[in-house]
Parts: sequence; C-alpha cells; structure tokens
Amino acid sequence: MARYTGPVCKLCRRERTKLFLKGARCESSKCAIETRPYPPGDHGRGRIKETQYLIQLREKQKARRIYGVLEKQFRNYYKEAAAGGGITGENLLRILESRLDNVMYRSNFATSRAQARQLVSHGHVLVNGRRVDKPSIRVRPGTDLELRERSKDLVAVQHAIDTEGDRGIPEWLEVDADERKVTVRDLPTRAQVDTQIQEQLIVELYSK
Repeated sequence: MARYTGPVCKLCRRERTKLFLKGARCESSKCAIETRPYPPGDHGRGRIKETQYLIQLREKQKARRIYGVLEKQFRNYYKEAAAGGGITGENLLRILESRLDNVMYRSNFATSRAQARQLVSHGHVLVNGRRVDKPSIRVRPGTDLELRERSKDLVAVQHAIDTEGDRGIPEWLEVDADERKVTVRDLPTRAQVDTQIQEQLIVELYSK
C-alpha cells in the first residue's frame, strides 16, 4: 500500500495551516506551525508570488494531505465526482469523507486519520461483520462498522475516545463508543463537513 512516509509536520508548514495530522500534538505549543510558521526549505521565508494557479494547487494539496490520499487516487476521486452529477466539489468531499479510515477518525476511535488508517490496515475493523484491511474502502448509508472483539480494549482506541470527545460526532454517523460500533446513517452534506477546504478552487484547477 503506497503512502507518504516523510515528516508530516513539514506538510502543515508547506500549506501554512494546521492539517491536524498528529492528533493532540497539533493542538499543543509543540505544533510546527506555532514554532515555524513558514514553508520548509532554504527559500521558505522568502516572498512567494501568489498566482491563481498556486492558490488552486495549494488547496488541492491541502485536501489531499488532510485525507492522506496520493495524487493518482485523488485525481480518480475527482473524475468520479465530476461524472456523478450535481456539484462536483461537494461530490468530491463526500467521497473523501466516506473512506473507511476517515469514518473511524470521525467516530473518535482514532486521534488522527493516520492512526485510523493503521487501525484498519491491521485488521481491527469489521464492516458489516466482515474483517477488512483496506482504509480506502467506501461506506454507504446503512453500513455497520465495529472493532473486532479482541480489539475493543486497545489502549489507543480508549485513549482516542477519552481525549477526542470534544471533537464531536457528525450527524451522519451513529456511534456507540462503549460497544465500539458505528452505523452510517447517510453520507454527509456540505454543511456537515467541517474540513476547511475551498473545494471550488480544486474544481477550477482540474478544469483547466
């Protein structure tokens, strides 16, 4: 499974905003954005010409990095969103939100999407009673998710539930934290997605 293995704090610095890739650390004073609020590299502190193309590119990169998706996969998601009818940008966000790793993160069973991805890839999650290990699996309305019996007492999961409760559970999910179960009520509307992404800029980039 291809994935980014470099330092994730550099990704936040490159986008000049918190991407919340490290859970609680991103909320602390140790966050790289707090200590070095400029892009990495020798020219990070220099003036950058903000062209329209650069703004669109950075927005696409930000979305891709928040959800932990590589370039080819993200482009395929966009093609699917464009062909799906309706508003392309909203379709794209709905596809990203319906990924299994994101749903486990939204359910507060992990402190970050990277941790949720690991939870799935290590086989701790059941989808409609079947064990899966692909974080990119997409859920549908009515899908039932739960942790395997022997995985329900994982320290990392309990820690996430205890510390991430303030983040809240989105309306499109029904979560039983005690039983470690999730039911997908529906796919989210744009108003229910709190990720700070201007999806129209992404659509404009790919429409060139």
